[in-house]
Amino acid sequence: MTSLDTVSIAILLGSLLVMAGILSSLIALRFGAPLLLVFLLVGMLAGEGGPGGLKFNDVGLTYTVGSIALALILFDGGLRTRFASIRNVLAPSVMLATVGVLVTTLLTAPVAKYVLDIGWIQALLMGAVVASTDAAAVFLLINAGGLRLRPRVRGTLEVESGTNDPFAVFLALLLVEILALGGQSWSHAAVTLLRDTVLGCVIGYGGGRIITLVLNRVPLAQGLHAPFVAVSALVVFAFGNAMHSSGFLAVYLAGLVVGNRQTRAHNSVVVFLDAITWLAQIVMFVLLGLLVWPERLASSIWGAIAVALVLMLVARPAAVFLCLAPFTYSWREKLFISWVGLRGAVAIFLASIPLLVGLPSAYLYFDVAFVVVLSSLLIQGWTVALSARKLGMSFARSDPLPRRIELDLPGQLAREIVGYPVPANSPYLRRGLIPNWARPTLVIRKEEILTPAEAEPVRVGDYVYLLAPPEKAQALDRFFMNMPPPRAPEPELLGDFFVPGTATLGALAEIYGLQVAADHTEVTLNDLFVEKLVRIARTGDIVQLGPIALLAHKVESGRVTTVGLRLAEPEEQTTLPGRAKALLRRVQKWIG
Repeated sequence: MTSLDTVSIAILLGSLLVMAGILSSLIALRFGAPLLLVFLLVGMLAGEGGPGGLKFNDVGLTYTVGSIALALILFDGGLRTRFASIRNVLAPSVMLATVGVLVTTLLTAPVAKYVLDIGWIQALLMGAVVASTDAAAVFLLINAGGLRLRPRVRGTLEVESGTNDPFAVFLALLLVEILALGGQSWSHAAVTLLRDTVLGCVIGYGGGRIITLVLNRVPLAQGLHAPFVAVSALVVFAFGNAMHSSGFLAVYLAGLVVGNRQTRAHNSVVVFLDAITWLAQIVMFVLLGLLVWPERLASSIWGAIAVALVLMLVARPAAVFLCLAPFTYSWREKLFISWVGLRGAVAIFLASIPLLVGLPSAYLYFDVAFVVVLSSLLIQGWTVALSARKLGMSFARSDPLPRRIELDLPGQLAREIVGYPVPANSPYLRRGLIPNWARPTLVIRKEEILTPAEAEPVRVGDYVYLLAPPEKAQALDRFFMNMPPPRAPEPELLGDFFVPGTATLGALAEIYGLQVAADHTEVTLNDLFVEKLVRIARTGDIVQLGPIALLAHKVESGRVTTVGLRLAEPEEQTTLPGRAKALLRRVQKWIG
C-alpha cells in the first residue's frame, strides 16, 4: 500500500505543479513575461534548491518528455505552414536552418572552450546544444502582444524553426557519439547526414499521406480525429528514429503534408494540438526547473553568461547576416531575425543527451543550456515586441483577433461553416467587404436564426456564419476584427488593411473578387505602381484597381513596401465601372 500511496502523491504533486504553471501564465501575459520563463521558475521553486524541496534527478524522463514535446511542436508547426506562404522564403530559411546552425556552433565553441576550460569537441557540442532557435516562444510573445509580423519575416522564422531542429539534433548526436565512442571520420558523418535527411523526407512524406488517407477514408468516431493525428505524429517520429533517420525532420514534413491537404476535422485537430503541445512544453520546462541545482550553477555561472551573451550578440547575428547576404533582405529584417533567435525547448532537450549517455562533466552542458535559455527569455523574450515596433517589422495596428468558430460539414471536404460575432468597427460591418470565396449562410440575432436576406442589414452583436474553404478560414479573421479608427487618421487612407508591396494582383483579386488579366496575376503591387505611374513611387501615391484604391503607405529605396487599401471615394463614382458603383451603393447602404 505504501508504494500505491507514493504513486498517488507523485501524481498529485505533478498535477499541482503543472496547474501552477498554467495559472501563473495568466500573470505572465498581464506583465508581458515569457511564459516558458514562468514554467522554469515554478520548477525551480518546487525543486531541491527551492522552498519546495522536491528531489528529482530522472534524466531519462526529462529526455522522453522532451522528445514527445519537440515532436508534437514540429508537427504542429508543419501543420500550420502553407506551401504558398513559404515558397518565397524556403531557400533563405533552409540556409539559416543548416549553415546558420553550423556557423552559430563554430562561433560559440571558442568562447565555450576558454571560459569553461573544456576541450574542442566538448566546446563544439556546447555550441551545438544552444545553436537551435525556439520560434514557438517567439510567436507566443508576438501573438500575446497583438503584433502582426511582415509576411516574409514571419515566414522565414516559421520555416527556420521547423527545419533547424533536425540539423541541430544531428550535429549534437554526432558530437556525443565522437565523445562517447572515440574518433569518427567527417566523411562518414557527411554520408550519415545525407542518409538521415533523405530517409527522413521519405518517411515524413509517406507518413503524412497515410495520416491524410485515414482521416478522410476511415469513419472514426466523433472526437477521435485529433487524438489519432497526435498519436500518428509520434508514430512517424519514433519510426523515423528507429530506422536511423531524422525523426524530427520526418515529423515536420508529415505535418506539412497533412496541413496542405484537405482533411476532416481540421479545426479540431489544430485546437487539440495547440493544447497538447503547450501541455508538453509546460511539463518539460517544469522538469527542467526541478533538475536545476542553484549551488552547482555557481561554479559555471559566469562562463555560461559569457556563452549566452556571445550567442545573442555575436554568433546569431553573424550567422543571420551571412546566410541572408545572397537574398534581398534589408538590414532591419536581418537585425530583427537575429534578435528573435530565442533559445528554449530544443536546447534543454539536447542538453539532456550527455546526461543520459553518461558523458564526463555532463551536468555542465545542462547548466550552461539552462543559463542560456534563461538569459534568452529574460533579455530577448521581454523585448521581442519592442524590437518589432522599433525596426518596423510589425504592422502598426495591433487589433486583437476575433473569436472564430469552425464546423465541419460531413460528406464533403471543400467547405466548412465559419462563424464570427460582428463587432462595431469591423470592416465587414463598416464596408460590407467579404471575399468572393466566402458565402454568408445564416445570421443569429438575439437567439433568432435568420437568413442573410432577412437579417439585412447586419447589426452589431449579430453572429454571422459563412461557408468557406477550410484552408482559407483564417483569412476571414481580418474582416471581423474590431478595428477602431486610428488616433491620427490619414486623410487619404481609410485604413482597413495593409498588405506588403510584394503581394500579387492574383492574391488580391481572389480576396476582393476583382477582374485581373491572366498575364497579370503574378504582378506584385510594387510593380503595378511602377507600371501605372511610369516613375518611382512616392509615399501617398494612389493607383486604382477596380473598386479598390491602392495607397503607397511606405516607400523604401524607391520600392513600395507597404500598401494601404481603401474604397473609392463617392465622388469617383462617375469614372468607376459598374461593379465598383454597385459596391459603393452597397457600402453606403450598410454604413448609413
